[in-house]
Amino acid sequence: MKRLLLLPLLLATLAAVAQTKADLIIYNGHVATMAKAGEFRQAVAVKDGLILDVGTSQQLLAAYKSPQTKLIDAHGKTVVPGLNDSHIHIIREGLHFNSELRWDGVKTLKRALEMLTEQAARTPPGVWVKVIGGWNEFQFAEKRQPTLAEINAAVPDKPVFITYLYGKAFLNKKGIETLGYTKDTHYEGSLLELDEAGIPTGLMYAKETPKAIYTTLALTTRLSPEERLNSTQQFYRELNSFGLTSAVDAAGGGQNFPDDYGVALELARQGKLTVRTSYYLFAQQKGKELQDYEKWVASNQVNKNDQLLTPNGFVTEGAGENLVASAADFENFLEPRIVLSPEMEGDLEPVIRLLVRNRWPFRLHATYGESIDRMLTVFEKVNADTPFNGLRWFFDHAETITDAELVRVKKLGGGVAVQFRMYFQGELYNKLNGPPATQLPPIRKMLALGIPVGMGTDAPRISTYNPWMALHWLLTGQTLGGMQFWPKDQVLDRFTALQLYTAGSAWFSGEEKQKGKLVKGMYADLAVLSDNYFTASPEQVRKIESELTVVNGRVVYAAGDFRALDPIHPAVIPAWSPVKYYGGYQR
Repeated sequence: MKRLLLLPLLLATLAAVAQTKADLIIYNGHVATMAKAGEFRQAVAVKDGLILDVGTSQQLLAAYKSPQTKLIDAHGKTVVPGLNDSHIHIIREGLHFNSELRWDGVKTLKRALEMLTEQAARTPPGVWVKVIGGWNEFQFAEKRQPTLAEINAAVPDKPVFITYLYGKAFLNKKGIETLGYTKDTHYEGSLLELDEAGIPTGLMYAKETPKAIYTTLALTTRLSPEERLNSTQQFYRELNSFGLTSAVDAAGGGQNFPDDYGVALELARQGKLTVRTSYYLFAQQKGKELQDYEKWVASNQVNKNDQLLTPNGFVTEGAGENLVASAADFENFLEPRIVLSPEMEGDLEPVIRLLVRNRWPFRLHATYGESIDRMLTVFEKVNADTPFNGLRWFFDHAETITDAELVRVKKLGGGVAVQFRMYFQGELYNKLNGPPATQLPPIRKMLALGIPVGMGTDAPRISTYNPWMALHWLLTGQTLGGMQFWPKDQVLDRFTALQLYTAGSAWFSGEEKQKGKLVKGMYADLAVLSDNYFTASPEQVRKIESELTVVNGRVVYAAGDFRALDPIHPAVIPAWSPVKYYGGYQR
């Protein structure tokens, strides 16, 4: 009888022991917990997508190993929490990645032009050859942009479109012919250059808005639904290859909700998204922004994953980065600062009131302190009778935000999502404004005030999506071309820089208690690096990649010593895709 009574207790004990065994143990590593500076462990144990424990290899193997536990020897390599880009256009780029030739990382203009010619040779008639952001002339040994003559010589018989930052684009002769552009083609706020005979040269400039550039881009080749599905998978895998495991999508022009979100949502339903994605909703039609947000607030619940998607979140996060067109603080460091219209406050206030009243987090694109001052005045007016009271909100970019404005942001409980746009545009800023006397954006001042700060890239139409280039910028204050943009004494230390890309960015999706550190109970999102970030030279830092990326306790990418663990992934389509031949970032 006693034996019968003891049997349930024994079974319960055995079940409890089994429940504490790990699904995965990564051991013999240099594990940066990022809980505090200088804290490293040897191993990390994972169960049900969460960190079960960290400690020595001997401790974790003894305590949590079972016959079913997957064991991975890290071979002494550095292990960090998965990186998190707090401002990237990941959903939009997923729809286009396979159609683009990326010049990110290309070392010479000569090679860039060769790639154009090679890609054109395999591109079918009528299909565009496109280079959309991620480069500037200072990365090339020649230190110059291509000329129209060089582009036309490289590709005379296929349409070519190349964008340069937010301010300029190139069309070859075949592209002008395909679009039918003439001297009568005009776009608000933009300039299409004409030659002496009144014929478009192929150069276009964003003066007050980038409308010409992005309307033209929308007229180029679109991938089919099947190709967009594949393209999104390829782009997420590309991000995984750098150790990225989370992203906060900032939406963008031409990214309509819900239509343009369907591909990523379908992959999320299938459990095939390998980057946790939260997204903000971006009003598209000038003059109808309030109606959009009224509709979205009524029909969408923020921070709720309706699909119960695991291992990946795909969640509506809030409103922005565009809230109203009149508050579009367009930055083009080829041109003087734009002064926002007098209508801005009247347009912005009802949208902010709606969002605060419904407790919808929001983000707002803001480059210049002059614009931020006016925006904050609107926020303070709303807060006086409809308190923000802990509502999550933040500015994006904020390169020239002032000390007084930072104090106002802090008082309203806001944050700042910063990007390394000056890594690509520092030389242009200096030419227009002179060298800055302080750090732009003033990250150290933000941190000193206790303002939440997250790091991102604003990729891919300006900067590259490679996070290690952004970390190189944080550690050196230099531009892509090597110019010292920040004062040397204002650069960040290793821990702080990486913290901005992990726990710091998690705040911007309301997940600072769930991810960004390798400690018990947090998401099992991590990367095993190709080099030791904490001891590598700054030049080596920007060459770091992930050799093993884990999301929700599952290996989503593996290379180098871990290549055998790489999951099966689909082949790139269409057959002519530049990604099939060059990949994305040119290593």
